[in-house]
Amino acid sequence: MLIMQLGEIIKNRRKELGITQPHLAELAKISTNTLYKLERGQGNPSLDVLKKLAEVLGMELKLEVTLPTLPTGRQAGQAGKK
Repeated sequence: MLIMQLGEIIKNRRKELGITQPHLAELAKISTNTLYKLERGQGNPSLDVLKKLAEVLGMELKLEVTLPTLPTGRQAGQAGKK
């Protein structure tokens, strides 16, 4: 997920709940400037900041790390060989 998409999701949820940026920042114990930048797709929020916002907004934060699929069978043994 790109930072711009994440910012849009947070902004939309905040508006759904009728919360202003300053009030959300206060509730989440983050700076208003951090929230302002995040909602505009700027900055690089820490997981701690995202967790705080998710808790206040009633959202769930998930982190998923996946490994790339490696070639199998004959192709795998021949990768990099000529």
